[in-house]
Amino acid sequence: MSSAERVERVILAVDLGTGGPKVGFVSLDGTVLWSDLITVSTEYGPDGSATQDADLWWEIIRDATKRGLAESGVRGEQVAGVSITGQWASTIPVDAEGRPVGPCVMWMDTRGAPYSRKAFGGRVAGYRPRVLLSWFRRNGGAPSPSGDDPIGHMLYLQHGDPAGFAATRWLLEPVDYLGMRFTGRAAASRASMMGSWLTNNRDLSVLDYDDVLVRLAGVDRAKLPPLVPTGSIIGPVAPSVAAELGISPAAQVVTGTPDLHSAAVGSGAVRQGELHLTISTTSWISCPVVFKKTDAFHQLASVAGLDPTSYLLVNNQDTAGRALQWLRDTVFDDLDYDALTAVAAGAPAGSNGVIFTPWLKGEHSPIDDRRARGGFHNLSLATTRADLVRAVLEGVAYNSRWLLESVNRFTPNAGPIRIVGGGARSDLWCQIIADVTGRTCERVADPLNAQLRGAALFAGIGMGYVHRDELRDLIPLDGVFEPVAANHEVYDRLFAEFPGLYKTQKGMFGRLNR
Repeated sequence: MSSAERVERVILAVDLGTGGPKVGFVSLDGTVLWSDLITVSTEYGPDGSATQDADLWWEIIRDATKRGLAESGVRGEQVAGVSITGQWASTIPVDAEGRPVGPCVMWMDTRGAPYSRKAFGGRVAGYRPRVLLSWFRRNGGAPSPSGDDPIGHMLYLQHGDPAGFAATRWLLEPVDYLGMRFTGRAAASRASMMGSWLTNNRDLSVLDYDDVLVRLAGVDRAKLPPLVPTGSIIGPVAPSVAAELGISPAAQVVTGTPDLHSAAVGSGAVRQGELHLTISTTSWISCPVVFKKTDAFHQLASVAGLDPTSYLLVNNQDTAGRALQWLRDTVFDDLDYDALTAVAAGAPAGSNGVIFTPWLKGEHSPIDDRRARGGFHNLSLATTRADLVRAVLEGVAYNSRWLLESVNRFTPNAGPIRIVGGGARSDLWCQIIADVTGRTCERVADPLNAQLRGAALFAGIGMGYVHRDELRDLIPLDGVFEPVAANHEVYDRLFAEFPGLYKTQKGMFGRLNR
């Protein structure tokens, strides 16, 4: 496809984060022509409840699409495709028409814990040994006894809300729910369903749920959406939806992808061993790999990748940008993020010895402990505001280095780390990550929209307009951050204490956060 044709063809991209939907128009040369983020609140309730209104997501996306056409100058007939990315491991119960019959059970909702523990819980890392072995042999990962994943959600709905469950036709991931709202067709992929751990990943050519794993999970197979190949076209936008939104009825909807996958594409790090690091609400370090493997001790696994024949490394650190948001909201509510990082720049590397541990909502990787909690360490009467803010940025970077050590053991990787996500807009934070890890970091241009761009280019690949080998050249950079030797030496000394802070406090976390 010529450059002119790529500019002319536009993808309606939706990035459904935990904080709300971001809607944008992206041309197939990777240019974000227009975007807007609309926030949505999470409703927290008793017994670990955390939900959002999935109908509200659709209303926001519908209105934003119409507004974007009016404001961007994009013509409806230019919209050649629709691509959806975003949060995963949340669950929406819908009827046969794709309308929610209850709220979205969010990825942090733990009401399913009693049912998960009953189904497969035990004494070996929280599992019955034979059950755990079956999951690892077939899939490479396993659902959590903590209940905060799709299996826990499904079991909660099945046993804790029987009336709602009876009205449910499909149990859908957020990206697949939106795909059904656009097309009227229920469909999922190995990638979108990776958080359920229900597919046999030993043989990626088998496109089906695994009977043994479904039985061990205790979920209702009839309510699982049909699987289609990752990156394939689900179908055209439903005529009524196209007319309502003002886009072409010929626009093709591509299978939804988790934010992990769109971040990989949006970073351009799509060859084996090429790392990308995301600093958004949460954080992760990932790269494409060619093998199925699991590190259960550090919560790393290879899952269905960017196409039906490859894998992608998955892990997650639960609090990254959210830690800075917490600091702003609770201590510095008079400052925006730019002002906050400007304050941090007033402290030296190492924050005068202050260490922040960012486990404000527990942790997944490289330690799996939902009871872990964050804290400031080594404070003194001389500690300043600048020390506190910089310590938060450094604490997230220490956590990334801790995870990177496990990633380095999991798979060979070389070269620079591509950085994406809202937190990457800060030059200071990018430099801190480079200094702490000792690795060159390349920031993707407009890192806040990297996943939106990645979703659009992923659609371009699925529709045959873009080749995967072209992606690295289609992703521009706007900053390269080399480690500063003197700073790295300071951080080496402080990081040496970081893992130990968890180990010495683990018992306290367990006692205080039952």
